[in-house]
Amino acid sequence: ESFRAYLEAAGIQPVFYDEAVRTRDCEAAMAMTHATVDGKLLDALGPQIKLISNYGVGVNHIDLEECTRRGIPVGNTPDVLSDATADLAWALLLACARRIPECDTLVRSPAFTEYQNMLLLGGDVAGKTLGVLGMGRIGREVARRGIGFRMTTLYHNRSRQPKAVEREVNARWAPLDELLASSDFVVLTCPLTEDTVHLIDASALRRMKSSATLVNVARGGVVDQEALLAALQANDGTGIHMAGLDVSTPEPLPRDHPLLSRPDVVWTPHRGSATAGTRKAMAELAIRNLMLGLDGKKLAACCNGLGGEPFEATPAHEAADTIDYDEEGDTL
Repeated sequence: ESFRAYLEAAGIQPVFYDEAVRTRDCEAAMAMTHATVDGKLLDALGPQIKLISNYGVGVNHIDLEECTRRGIPVGNTPDVLSDATADLAWALLLACARRIPECDTLVRSPAFTEYQNMLLLGGDVAGKTLGVLGMGRIGREVARRGIGFRMTTLYHNRSRQPKAVEREVNARWAPLDELLASSDFVVLTCPLTEDTVHLIDASALRRMKSSATLVNVARGGVVDQEALLAALQANDGTGIHMAGLDVSTPEPLPRDHPLLSRPDVVWTPHRGSATAGTRKAMAELAIRNLMLGLDGKKLAACCNGLGGEPFEATPAHEAADTIDYDEEGDTL
């Protein structure tokens, strides 16, 4: 309802999908909660649709080729959520390293009756090696935060970043095999594409250190979840130590999925951009895209090559906290 009020304040009358299909008079569509946008949906909405504005940066749920074929620009919300998602990646990394959920559970339980010096020992973070898989906007912010922990940071991307960017975030490009074998913490920030589906499979997990932690704030499909489960179960030195997961396939997982009951997996429910300031900044950009598109102008941020001017993001911390990516990085 708060989002509806925000749209109405911008002069846009929102209707739900069923009414849009019935009336077939909507000129634009706002994609929320990763709803699938494909040819079938576009046909149902009608030929008058001028644009799609995605509330988020990740667009793997939108058929960009079909939208482009129909001449429909697709807007998204890059930049404004990079800090929030990078912060969550680090929250998961630190929660895994210091076993925060287990510590919290113990302190709340009747079993915690006395201090024990060697209980629930965690792992070090400062001075370790950080591997960032996908050096887009979020990946760069994840790497930047590693500077404060005096980490050696490796990254892998299809294309190497400019040297000035590498110096700024203190990161070095490395082949995928080297990154996996050398990193104590591997953070996934890449988009989900045909090339990255199950990028982290059984073979990739075997190349990681047995003491390593995998953090995924990208998309669930980037990781082969059955292979991850096997790697966490392995006790012969071929597995990995822990995983911090903000995403899964499907979302949510079935309630009896074995990954949900493991203490060596720390979960958040796809909360990468979930701060009040970030969500308000996302809403502002999504609505800006709508208004520009409806006026026949280039979108502020367009992801399918049908027009869009450079967008100067307003940092989320500068946005008022009044409304409740993922960018997942550039193409890997």
